[in-house]
Amino acid sequence: MAIKTDIEIAQEVEMKPIQEVASSIGISDDRLELYGKYKAKVDYNILKDKQNEPDGKLILVTAINPTAAGEGKTTVTVGLGDALNQLGKKVMIALREPSMGPVFGVKGGAAGGGYAQVVPMEDINLHFTGDMHAISAANNLLAAMLDNHIYQGNQLNIDVRRITWKRVVDMNDRQLRGIVNGLTGRVNGVPREDGFDITVASEVMAILCLASDIDDLKERLGRIVVGYTYDEQPVTAKDLKANGAMAALLKDALKPNLVQTLEHTPAFVHGGPFANIAHGCNSLMATKMALKLADYVVTEAGFGADLGAEKFLDIKCRFGGLTPSAVVIVASIRALKNHGGVAKDKLGEENLEALKNGMPNLIKHIENITQNFGLPAVVAINRFPTDTEAEIKLVEELCQQQGVNVALTEVWAKGGAGGVELGKEVLRLIDEGKNEFKFTYGDSLSIREKIETIAKKVYGADGVDFVGTAGKEIDKIEEMGFGNLPICMAKTQYSLSDDPTKLGRPSGFRISVRNVKVSAGAGFVVALTGTIMTMPGLPKVPAAERIDVDSTGKISGLF
Repeated sequence: MAIKTDIEIAQEVEMKPIQEVASSIGISDDRLELYGKYKAKVDYNILKDKQNEPDGKLILVTAINPTAAGEGKTTVTVGLGDALNQLGKKVMIALREPSMGPVFGVKGGAAGGGYAQVVPMEDINLHFTGDMHAISAANNLLAAMLDNHIYQGNQLNIDVRRITWKRVVDMNDRQLRGIVNGLTGRVNGVPREDGFDITVASEVMAILCLASDIDDLKERLGRIVVGYTYDEQPVTAKDLKANGAMAALLKDALKPNLVQTLEHTPAFVHGGPFANIAHGCNSLMATKMALKLADYVVTEAGFGADLGAEKFLDIKCRFGGLTPSAVVIVASIRALKNHGGVAKDKLGEENLEALKNGMPNLIKHIENITQNFGLPAVVAINRFPTDTEAEIKLVEELCQQQGVNVALTEVWAKGGAGGVELGKEVLRLIDEGKNEFKFTYGDSLSIREKIETIAKKVYGADGVDFVGTAGKEIDKIEEMGFGNLPICMAKTQYSLSDDPTKLGRPSGFRISVRNVKVSAGAGFVVALTGTIMTMPGLPKVPAAERIDVDSTGKISGLF
C-alpha cells in the first residue's frame, strides 16, 4: 500500500469550524477575526482581559543539529500537543509561520508531518493570513522612505555608503543578494549598492515577534537603525518618521493566528524569524496568550538546541519573563548515525558503532539544557521503521547516564496516540518540579564576553576570533549604548561549530565572527559567523517543481 503524503493526509481530515476550536479554550466570537472557515486572528486585548489569571506550563521542544536524515521537531511538537490532549489536558500549541522561500526551495512544507500536522496546511505554507506580506511591506516602506529622504535633499546627512537597511522578499532568490539601484537618471534616485534579505530575516519580523502590544511595536520600529550619517551618528526609522506608518501596516499581523491540528487541538501559528539568522521563535504575544488560555503550552525553537533553544531561552525568555517547565530534545536514530559518519543511503542498516559515534551530539545538547540552563529534559526518539531494538537500547542507556529518560515517539504514523509515552514523561518532569532555570550570560557582560560565553558554553568552542571589521563594529555598538543587549548568533544549523561539515561533537575549534550589527528595535545584537547567508538560494531541483494546482483548486506536491 502506498504511503500517503503529508498533504494527502491533511486534505482528508474533516476540520472543525475555527469558532468551535476557539470556544474549546474560552475564546469568544467577538475576539475572533475570521479568515474563512478554518483560520482566525485573535484580538490581542485578550491578554489584558486575562492579565490577572495564572499562566499555564510552558513546554519547549528542541532538537539535535539537523541532518538530511530528518529529526521531525515540528512533527513531535504537534504530536505532543495532541498526546497531552488525549491525556485529558487543556493544551495549546504555538508554532512559527513557515516562510514561503524554503517551501519552494529545499524544505517543502513546514506544518508538521504524517498524522501530526496543523491544518489547513496549504494555507499555512503559502499566503496564510498575509502576515509575511505585511512584514515585507513595512520593511520596504522604510527602505523607500530612506532612499526618498536622500533623494529629496538628505536633511539628515545620511552617508549612502553606510546604509544598513535592506529590502526584503519572502522568496529564496540569490540573484538579489547584491544589487545596484537608483540608475538611469537623476529622477530615478541616487545610485548605490544595495541588496535584499529574505523577509523572515528582517528586523521587522523579529520586532513583531517580541512586541508586547501595538505601542511597544511602534516604539521598537522607531528604534531601528537604518544607517549612519557622515559623522558616524546612527539614523533611525523614527528620524525618518516612518514607524507610525509601519505600525499601521502591521496592526493586524500583530494578532496571533489560530488554527487546529488534525486532532483539533488549538494551535497558534504566528511569526517566523529564521533560526540560523534571527531568534527563531514564534511570537511572544502568541506564547503569552496561549499560556493564559491553556494549562499546558507546547512550543518549539528553530533547528538544534545550540541555535533555537539558546535564543529562545536567552532572548525570548529574558524579554518575556518566561520559564519553561520542561524541555523535549528530539532526535532520530537515523540522524544520530549520520552524525556518526554514515552516508544517507546507508542509514537504514543497523550500525551501533556509528550510532555511538553520533551520540555525543545529542549528549552535548542534553548538557546544555540540563546543566547550562538548569532545565528538566526528556529525549524524544522519533522512531523510524528501520530502528532496531539494539539501537534503541543503546540510546536509552547513554541518555540515562546523563540523567535523562528516553521516550519513543511515533506521532508521524499514529498522531497523538504515538506521543502518549512522551506526554506522560513530560508531565512527570513538570510535576517533579526540579527547575533551576538560568541564562547563559548576564546583561552586564560586554558584547565580546557574551559572544565568547555562548561559543564556549553552548557550542564547546575553544574561543572566538573577531575578524575583519567585527571588532570595530562592536566598539561602535557599545559606544552607541547597546552593550547591554543580548546576543543573537547567526550560525550554521548543521554543526555545533560554524563549519557545517563538522558533525557530531567537534572539539578544538574556534568561532569566527565576521560581522556584528545592532538590531536596536528587536533589542539584540546580531553576531554573524562563518558564511551564513541572510538571503537563501534555490537548490538545483527546487521543491517548486513538484507543486501544482488542479482545475478544482486542489494543491498537490506541497510535501
